[in-house]
Amino acid sequence: MSDPVLISICIPAYKHIDFLERLLNSLTVQTFRNFEVVVTDDSPDDSVKNVCVQFQQLLHLRYSRNAVTLGTPENWNEGMRLAQGKWIKMIHDDDWLATENSLQRFADAIEAHPNAAFFFCAYRNNWIGSGRTKDVAINSFYYKELLKQPAVLFSGNMVGPPSVVLHRNDKTFFYDNRVKWVVDIDFYIRYLKTTTAVFIPEVLVNVGMGEHQVTQDCFRKRPVEIPENFYLLGKTGITVLKNMLVYDAWWRLMRNLEIRFEQEIRESGYSGPIHQVIGSMIRWQNRLPRFVLNNGLFSKISMFVHYCLHRNQLRP
Repeated sequence: MSDPVLISICIPAYKHIDFLERLLNSLTVQTFRNFEVVVTDDSPDDSVKNVCVQFQQLLHLRYSRNAVTLGTPENWNEGMRLAQGKWIKMIHDDDWLATENSLQRFADAIEAHPNAAFFFCAYRNNWIGSGRTKDVAINSFYYKELLKQPAVLFSGNMVGPPSVVLHRNDKTFFYDNRVKWVVDIDFYIRYLKTTTAVFIPEVLVNVGMGEHQVTQDCFRKRPVEIPENFYLLGKTGITVLKNMLVYDAWWRLMRNLEIRFEQEIRESGYSGPIHQVIGSMIRWQNRLPRFVLNNGLFSKISMFVHYCLHRNQLRP
């Protein structure tokens, strides 16, 4: 390429060659061409390498086998370190671009918002096996809340997986390799403290859904969710709970993991400080009948009352 690369497509790969071929095929048909592809390979064999060789005549593709297995998310970071484009578009190997104009839409957004450094798009979840699909897009309420306080991502990942995100290649922000469950929202929260997120309300990415994903191994598991959420809270600061969406997220975390005593937090692997408001939240829930907590309306009312009584205690 004679022009500087605008977008680096970073693909952290691991053995899923059928998925990888689908992704690379979706890249070959893109109408926008000023991009490179960087594949960082954690596989123990040459299967991914062999696929990449087949596409090197069709794409500006650079392949790199990791000397040691890096795992999630360090393999993601390796691709970002090798990227030469002005922008980074990570795409996991089980995801793929939705249309031939997907990269053009991202490029158009860059041009339309020259001061922005973070973009994300609507996407389509695709369930492996069943063939079921569902389009996902942030609604106007949550988008406004995200712009005001990125920590609302505690309440749910309304941005989406890394495959739907485009951000500047500033060699400053990387994914925290100390976490897996909250790794994407941690990255987004940190990044969005420095810039405004721009949403592209068009399905540009297909996201593969299946049991092979890391998140499936972490969901509703105390030894994963408890330490990682407290770790992230330590990075954001306790005052983010003044946002009711964040407060409700922590209320639901304690409820859904059925935490009844602070000792269960310790037994889940977290040894740091537990703020008095979270301790009170646990005790409050412990006094409520389980059928009340499991009822969405009653649970919300209980959370709101607790929030009103304890909000002023949320000091650094």
